[in-house]
Order: sequence, then structure tokens, then C-alpha cells
Amino acid sequence: MESNAITGNGGSDAEAPLINDAVSGADDFRGRPASRSRTGGWKSASFIIGVEAAERFAYYGISSNLMSYLTGTLGQSTAAAAENVNAWSGTALLLTILGAFVADSFLGRFRTIVAASVLYVVSLGLLSMSAALHSSNSSRCESNGSCSPPLLEVVFFFISLYLVAVAQGGHKPCVQAFGADQFDDEDEHELRAKSSFFNWWYFSTNIGILAALSVLSYVQENLSWELGFGIPCVLMCFALAVFVFGSMTYRFHLSGDEGNPFLKIGRVFVWAARNRKASPSSVEEEACGVLPREGAKFKFLYKATLGPPDKDGNVCTTADVEAAVGILGLLPIWCTCLGYAVVSSQASTMFTKQGATLDRHLTPAFEIPAASLQSLISVSILTFVPIYERIIVPAARSLTKKLAGISMLQRIGIGIFLSIITAVVAALIEGRRLAIAAEHGLLDKPEETVPMSVWWLAPQYILLGVADVFAIVGLQEFFYDQVPVEFKSSGLALCHSIFGIGNFLSSFLISLIEFLTNRGGSGSWFSDNLNRAHLDYFYWLLGGISAATLAAYVCSAKCYAYKRRD
Repeated sequence: MESNAITGNGGSDAEAPLINDAVSGADDFRGRPASRSRTGGWKSASFIIGVEAAERFAYYGISSNLMSYLTGTLGQSTAAAAENVNAWSGTALLLTILGAFVADSFLGRFRTIVAASVLYVVSLGLLSMSAALHSSNSSRCESNGSCSPPLLEVVFFFISLYLVAVAQGGHKPCVQAFGADQFDDEDEHELRAKSSFFNWWYFSTNIGILAALSVLSYVQENLSWELGFGIPCVLMCFALAVFVFGSMTYRFHLSGDEGNPFLKIGRVFVWAARNRKASPSSVEEEACGVLPREGAKFKFLYKATLGPPDKDGNVCTTADVEAAVGILGLLPIWCTCLGYAVVSSQASTMFTKQGATLDRHLTPAFEIPAASLQSLISVSILTFVPIYERIIVPAARSLTKKLAGISMLQRIGIGIFLSIITAVVAALIEGRRLAIAAEHGLLDKPEETVPMSVWWLAPQYILLGVADVFAIVGLQEFFYDQVPVEFKSSGLALCHSIFGIGNFLSSFLISLIEFLTNRGGSGSWFSDNLNRAHLDYFYWLLGGISAATLAAYVCSAKCYAYKRRD
């Protein structure tokens, strides 16, 4: 269980806070009932949000400019680098499932965050060492004329890179769930605050992202990569100290039942299959009354409650079955959001390569790095979140009488629609870039800058930021809210895994298109010479994929029945 995460000791009755001030189902860092006045709320969430802002600074300090490192320092092709970036990003996000499993089943969220933070520090240190190794090899390269990176250097770099992915996988789902745990659903004021928590969480973490995109991308391209990787390492050391310092204010939630929640869910499927030929039970017949739609679709799972206990005395309860049914009910929403994730993954790959070909001078002597254009997404988010929270939500609340103004699924749907607009705008702007390159005779001069301002790309970045405020924040709140209490980290991991699979799908799509267009002889859509490539065709394709997934999403959302609060 999550409680007693630090000391493991229960306090005496005399030391316990007044019962009216106690938070139901939560302990403080000493293992005593958590006091509402002294623990939790925004004071605790502030520590946790600050830690996540630092983690986002570190992660985006690596991911945002990884395309430039792979194509420049390691000498990879555009398509190969995009595939590697997508594969790494996808792995990092899918590993959140493993991190959530460890947290929800064994260590608890607090211990998992601490362990992941330590691994973060180690992996970032190794990454900085790999960049220093390249600098050393580059000096020898200049003397012997061989400029291909040694295999050992490449292997060391990717080992370090994927250790960052493992650390992120343990950190990301647990920190956000632990932050949301600091608000009590049974208190009206804290429940309202929790509704705002996900908005302000995303707002604050984007401050860290913006700082990374504005500062680290410049340091990496103009000073040194080892310093660009080393700064996040130092910041994560500081973030770990801040997180531990806030321990005395945290609430550690009780998991309720004893036992591994994943094993209990797995037992439901095994026993339901074992009893599939059994006669319908009263429990199974009443499934539709427990969960109106999901219960009807998956009522066969209620046969898991039939039969005697196993040799260890374990049985499947109706609560276990309802948890399994609730998780299965999330899968259609999960699947239909994958198109959005594919569009979102282009910001750190193809959008960045577009920007590298354009005029990026702010002054005659100062040129911004292509990766820093991603800061426009964060600027858009930082601008729009207060508008959404202070204007859109109150206005919608007065019309719908809902606490959040609009439902979580409606919010996600708006974000998916905006991703379609983003892909269309990106295709139109890329078409204009290609036309200008042709007009100035630059089709076979990829090293020349296309005489087009980089600010033409601003609309696609800004639109993607607004879409994220709707879709990503909505998904985070939805997957946290709609899973059983013992699966809160896992619910957020499911949300992050959408974007992990989306990155893999993007990588697969790029590989497939690269193969087909190269074979056809008409030139690859992802040619290293972007003036001969056709990213505009790719963006049109993504717009069509997003439109198809939006139609499927609307059907799934209409069929979904929200979990009722106890």
C-alpha cells in the first residue's frame, strides 16, 4: 500500500490528528492519519509540480534536439534519424506501463519516483559522458581524416539514451498520479481544485519545456553537447532533493485491499474463461445495472465470481470484475486517440527538419536553432491554459452546469479535431516552402537556406499547442479518473502509452512510405534533400488518418459510460 511509504510506523492514538481533520484513506509521512489542514492540497502539489517541471526540462532537453544530434553529430539520414527518435520516444512512453506496474503493485508511487529520479541522474550523466567521448573522437577524426563515429561511441550513446527512457517511464506516471492524490474527492473545495490541477499541472510543466527549448537547444548547438546534456543532470539532482524535502506535507493513499491489483485483474480473465460454460448467475445478469454499457458488453466476465476458491483460498469478487470491466471499457478510447498521437510526434522530427531549411535569423548575427521552434507549442499552451481555465470553463459551466464545463471526452474530441487542422495547415505551408525553393532554383541545393521566414511554421506549432490543452490534458484527467483507486498510476501510464504507440506508428509509417516511394522511382517523400522531398504529401496523409480516427472516436465516446463516484 502507498501509506507508511517513508517510516512504515503507525503513530499512537494520542499523536493522531483530530478525527474531523483526518483525510479518509490517507496517511502522512509518519504513517499517521493525514491531517487535512497540514497535508495535501496545493502546498503539496506545488512541490510535486516543481519536480515535474524539472523532469520535463531534462527530458525535452534531450528529445527536442535529438534529431539534430543524430543527423549532425552521428551522421544519420533524415529517415533513419526520424525512425530512431520515434522509436526512442515510443519506448520511453510505453515504459510508463512498467513504471506504473512497479508502483501500483510493489513500491508505491513515492518510492518509485525516488528510484526513477536517481536513475535519471545516472543516465543523464552517462549521456553527457558519451557526448564528451564524441568530442574526443572528433579531435582524432580531424587528424586521420576518418569522420565516421566509432561503433563503441554509438552503442554507448544509445545505452545512455535508453536508460533515460527507463527513468522517464518510472517517473512520469507516478509523479502526476501522486500530485492528484493530494486532493480529496470527498471534500467539495478539494474536488474543484483537483479539476483545475490537471490544467495547471500542464501549464507548469510547459514552463520547464519552454526553458529547455529556449536554453538547452542553443547550448547544444552553439557551445557543446556535453554541457547541453550535463545541465539537465544537475537540475535533476536538485529536483530529487526538493521532492524528498516536501515529504512531510504529502498524503500517502491507502490502496484498500491487500494483494497485487494486477494479479487480481488477471485472475478475473482466467476464471471467466474457465467458467465460460457455466449457467448465468444473478451477479452476471445484474452486470448491466452495475456498469450500464460496459457491464452489458463484458458481462461474461462476471462468471469469474462462480466456483470455489483456488488452492490458496483466493476468490474473484464482484469488485475485481468491475475493475476489469472498467479497464476494458477504456480500450476503445485508447485506440481511437492513436491518430492524434501520430500527428503530435511530428513536432520533434519533421517539423524540426522543415525549420532547419528556412531563414531563422532574428538579427543578422543571431540565428535560432531549429529545435527551439518547439517552444512555440509551450508558449501556446502557457497562453491558452489560463484562457481555458478562467474564461472557457466558467462560461461552459454556466451553460452545462458541469463542474469542468465540458466533459472529459468532449474535451479530447475537440483536441483531435484541432490536430486535423494542424496537419492541413502544415501541408499547405510545406507546399509553399517547396514552391519558393523551386522559384529560386534551390531544388538541388539543399545546403542553401530557402528565402522564407521560419515564422511561417508558427501556425502549425501554435495549433498543436492548443490541441494539446484539449486532448492531452483531457486524456490525463480521463485515464486518472476512470480507473480504480489502486490503478491510478497505471491509468496515467495507459494515457502515456497512447503517445508511445503513436511514435512507433509514426516510425512504421515513415519506413513504409520511404520503402514505397523509393521503389517507385519518383523520389522519397523523406529525401535528405527536403527540397526534393514531399513532406506536404505526408501531412495530407496524416490529416486523413486523423479524420478517420476522429469518426471512430466519436462513436466510441457515445458508447462510453462514465464510472460513477462512490
